[in-house]
Amino acid sequence: MKAGIRYLVPIAALLAIAALLGSGLTHDPRLVPSPLVGKAAPPIVLPEVADPARTFDSANLHGKVWVLNVWASWCVSCRQEHPVLMVLRDQANLPLYGLDYKDTRDAALQWLAAAGNPYLSSASDPKGTVGMNFGVYGVPETYVIDKLGVIRYKQIGPLTPQVVDHTILPLVARLSQ
Repeated sequence: MKAGIRYLVPIAALLAIAALLGSGLTHDPRLVPSPLVGKAAPPIVLPEVADPARTFDSANLHGKVWVLNVWASWCVSCRQEHPVLMVLRDQANLPLYGLDYKDTRDAALQWLAAAGNPYLSSASDPKGTVGMNFGVYGVPETYVIDKLGVIRYKQIGPLTPQVVDHTILPLVARLSQ
């Protein structure tokens, strides 16, 4: 009987580990909870990509609902997301601002000139300091920020038409009332 029990313990442990790993595989990696959702957005005071003599200051957006999209010219997923952002610019009344993350200004300007610029303004964060303050895991990431400057939603990964239609636009409309 002792020999049988001796084999049951490792088998039970292996099954427990398999169950734990299996449950982890069922979660969407884009739904990583952000500790900043429900908290004040970190301030952004950076030079603008289009004109580094001008400053993008998020304090100027206080009292408005706005969307911050973190992007970079070197980001492959940002290229996938970009057509969605261009449609937003053309079809939705969405206050979309950009944060160019760990990028050079020249590369960012070339990319925006070639692909189109969906942003009302885009801040340049070449060292990634502001991005780190936002808890950026990687680009692209998108945040919805309310009138009081509180982050209400965070999207990790590229925006899709479904996310825009079913999450972003309804949330912005509700927060804008």
